[in-house]
Amino acid sequence: MKAYDLIIIGGGAGAFAAAIKADELGAKTALINDGLPLGGTCVNVGCVPSKTLLHAAELLHTAQDHNVPGLEFAVNKADFAAVVSDEMTLVEQLREKKYEEVLHGLGNVTFIKGRATFISERKVRVGDQELEAEKFIIATGSTAIVPPVERLVEAGYITHIEAMTLKTVPKRLAVIGAGAVGLELAQMYSRFGSQVTILQRAASIMPSAERELTDQLHQILEDEGIRIETSVRVSKVVANNGVKTLFYKNKGEEKSVVVDQILVAAGKVPNTSNLNLESAGVIVDHKGRIDTQSTLQTSQPHIYAVGDVTNLPLRLETTAGREGTYAVENALSGSSRAIDYDAVPYTVFTDPQLASVGYTEDRQMEEFNACACRTVTFDNLPKALITKRTEGMIKMGIHPETQVVMGVHILAPNAGDLIAQAMVSIRNRNTIHDVIETLPIFPTMSEGIKLVAMSFTQDISKLSCCI
Repeated sequence: MKAYDLIIIGGGAGAFAAAIKADELGAKTALINDGLPLGGTCVNVGCVPSKTLLHAAELLHTAQDHNVPGLEFAVNKADFAAVVSDEMTLVEQLREKKYEEVLHGLGNVTFIKGRATFISERKVRVGDQELEAEKFIIATGSTAIVPPVERLVEAGYITHIEAMTLKTVPKRLAVIGAGAVGLELAQMYSRFGSQVTILQRAASIMPSAERELTDQLHQILEDEGIRIETSVRVSKVVANNGVKTLFYKNKGEEKSVVVDQILVAAGKVPNTSNLNLESAGVIVDHKGRIDTQSTLQTSQPHIYAVGDVTNLPLRLETTAGREGTYAVENALSGSSRAIDYDAVPYTVFTDPQLASVGYTEDRQMEEFNACACRTVTFDNLPKALITKRTEGMIKMGIHPETQVVMGVHILAPNAGDLIAQAMVSIRNRNTIHDVIETLPIFPTMSEGIKLVAMSFTQDISKLSCCI
């Protein structure tokens, strides 16, 4: 039986960050991966391919709808298959450069391809071999949920994985779910010519985000031609000669939509069911998520979990990577490092993008029974007027007594970049007065953060451009 200091189960962002840190610390480590290729979701079927396709779709849309008088661009060809081919080439290049080559350079890490299952608290089986270790890190990621819709499986559907490898654009597409994945891919396919219908079970798109911003994004997507139905329960699918009819209830009314393809984007389930965690004494909740402490320890102190398999507040590539690093440090060095999830931003890469960090208004109301919040629309921002992208807005929430910035939420073309500035303010516990004292470049979208901070103390409509 082979023995290691550390066994890492998984091959994505969290697992690789853990492997790199374990190698730095000189720990004899085994990295065991099965399922998706090295790199996991992010590089193979997540961030890299989806954002490549979204960028192409945005260029196509901008050429046709830029709102600048006097300019007209002729789009002679939109070869979707060529765009997808380029996307897949980039995926292969990054997987090789950032994962396969990195792994080869880790002298203390042994890679084992196969599925690991626990056979005891300190042993796993991979194929016909058994391995043991003093410490473990579980980083097996998640898989798309297939909702229990009658005859959906028989009719056929795609998930985000297949959606990024199609060679042709579906003429009519139904998207079940309006979270980040559903919204991004819905807009991308719409811009490439698909007639898209989004069916969302909740009362709004992105229900955990700020309602003011999601309502505005909802309207923007509908103005682009995307049909969005909320408060929907899809009941069944009927397929006939490749054409699929989805039947659903919306506020008690029976409805249906006819499409050529169905994209399931109703969330994800942690990849824990095949790990035999009961043999290791690791507790999971009713959704299959591993009960994980802030220090990344599970119910077994020598077993840690990171990324999508956990029940931690945010499950992003960035948090998974940092969790992987911290898990190794905590496991091997005896530290107790933890992430402040309130200072971690997320972004939905629609156009405009929806980005958020920190407290929402609802959370402030829950904790303080009050919300000191302000919202500024981008028709107040000179840069937005210059670029004719005034459809966005920015919302800030501050502590009702100390005026420390607690949450910032942005709907803007480059919100994912802008939110980094807000992240630093929240991490540093800055007040609105600290933000007001900053001097962002004029004219830039980053002025929006200062402008919304100023709105707490004065009427911004009475300010000059550069103030």
